[in-house]
Amino acid sequence: MAAQGAEVIKVERPGHGDPSRRIGPFPGGVPHPEKSALFLYLNTSKKSVTLNLKTIGGKDIFKRLLAECDVLIENFRPEVMPGLGIGFDDLAATHPGLVMTSISNFGQTGPYRDYKAGEVNLYAIGGLMYITGYADRAPLKMGARLAQYGAGQNAFVATLSALWHRDRSGEGQHIDVAISEYLATILENALSQYSYTGSNFPRTGNRGYGRAAWGPYPCKDGYVGVIAGPDHNWYKMAELMENPELSNPKFDDRAGRAANADELDALMLPWLARHGKREIFEKAQGLGLAFAYVASPEDILGWEHLRDRDFFTEVEHPEAGTLEHPTGPFRGDDIAWSLEPAPTLGQHNREIYCERLGFSAEDLMRLRHNDVI
Repeated sequence: MAAQGAEVIKVERPGHGDPSRRIGPFPGGVPHPEKSALFLYLNTSKKSVTLNLKTIGGKDIFKRLLAECDVLIENFRPEVMPGLGIGFDDLAATHPGLVMTSISNFGQTGPYRDYKAGEVNLYAIGGLMYITGYADRAPLKMGARLAQYGAGQNAFVATLSALWHRDRSGEGQHIDVAISEYLATILENALSQYSYTGSNFPRTGNRGYGRAAWGPYPCKDGYVGVIAGPDHNWYKMAELMENPELSNPKFDDRAGRAANADELDALMLPWLARHGKREIFEKAQGLGLAFAYVASPEDILGWEHLRDRDFFTEVEHPEAGTLEHPTGPFRGDDIAWSLEPAPTLGQHNREIYCERLGFSAEDLMRLRHNDVI
């Protein structure tokens, strides 16, 4: 929202700030609250104020600030905001057009609403871990914070939908986003398979969906994504890998390849081991085969395709220096991505509290002395 022009004010805990400020990586491995790569990445173009919501003065200031806002986004445990006297019902009484988006582990209702969870717990209980990995080994989770970021995407779309509804009707609403439910919605056909047949979707490792010649394979300098399909293009595999044995009719369809998967791998692996991932990728794409390769961070930052599309932009931060950031996940004729550096802790206290809400410099000093900001 901030990168597309919305004014986003991040309310942080005085003296500590967002917990992500303490999560690395940091330059040189030295922790610094203004140099966390995670915080800098997630908070471009936002403003930062410090505010202690546990104090009477802090809650009063929060309500005054909220009167000028369209949206409130929070990700506390469900009981926290009502416990502070600033739950949706409390706020909507004086701000009927408010859109409040709450993001929590299991949602605002239900028997699990107060349960605690980390990323690995959510990945497991959301069901995605059950189908990730190899059948003869323990389930796995992905390396990225998939649950957190996916729930953030859901919250973004839901908030926009609520704003459109508010613009038509004048009515605000409370959006309830459960992180665990995001994972349960991307189980592909595992739930439908169980619903229809009573059988579980098995973990198939790199042989996705039980297919042969389908998934990441080792090559000379890393891994390449082999996609053996559709069936009418299989004959091109023999041309790509310069091996006429791959033209054997028993490999012509998906069922045949799956039945002879080990033999097929034995025919492909020697050729793959002699060639690099970019070479394989380019040659396969030239034949109309939808190959890919497993890109490292170095590959991504040096990828000429992204450079040609101006995907990266430099952002100069007063503490962390000049860093490259990805711009945005889509393009539009009238959509411009504007990235400003992530804020330092409390950077905008004076702007928001004095210039916007009318506090004096002496008021700010007093509020700081009383641990309100």
